[in-house]
Amino acid sequence: MMTRAFALIILLLLQGCAGGENNRPFQLKSLAKSDIDMVADAHVNAVNALVRELTIKLYKRNPRELKKAPPGTTLAKRLSQLLDAPRRINHAELGNRYGVEAIPLAFEPEFRGDRVFALMVGISGMLHASYGYRDEFFLLNEIDQQKLYNCARNLEAVAWRLNHRRQPNGELFLLSNGISESGVQNLSFERIFGKLIAHQDMMARIVADKTNRAIKSVVVGFASSSLLPI
Repeated sequence: MMTRAFALIILLLLQGCAGGENNRPFQLKSLAKSDIDMVADAHVNAVNALVRELTIKLYKRNPRELKKAPPGTTLAKRLSQLLDAPRRINHAELGNRYGVEAIPLAFEPEFRGDRVFALMVGISGMLHASYGYRDEFFLLNEIDQQKLYNCARNLEAVAWRLNHRRQPNGELFLLSNGISESGVQNLSFERIFGKLIAHQDMMARIVADKTNRAIKSVVVGFASSSLLPI
């Protein structure tokens, strides 16, 4: 009986013989990946793309925040700090907070730093943690369905806080969704959060079904300052 690896090699060779511009090139590392590993890779790529999009949009809506960053900091540098591999998890300007610990900074009145960066280090770090701090998955790597689920619930809470948390003067800490002068409602931020939440919930269900492990339902208090552990 052929092994899985040998069968996969045969399949890939047959696909290669078929030709065609849309065929993906064979990569040897694919032999060390299960189906769920490939799905996880796809989800990581998708959430990283959404993080990038959300970061750009937040800086466009809140240009004052980038001016609070260290001299010479550009949007491109911020994106690199957030998404480059290996991931950078220590940022002195945030007191080396990362993931769920960085998010509250964006909504603290006394914080004088870049609130967009604090929020996105929190969101991207939380997503990173939910995938076990990995950017790619192989056969022996495990994924925790509860962490993925908790991350989705935290994202719901963050989206709420972004739209409701205000400074002592009544202004929102960060601008996101809004209504233009012509009366058109901008819900693009809400849609990005919705996509992130959907990716996390879907991956949590896939892992739970694959491993036959249950997901414990939990509720996050939107107005609370605490978030679920990842």
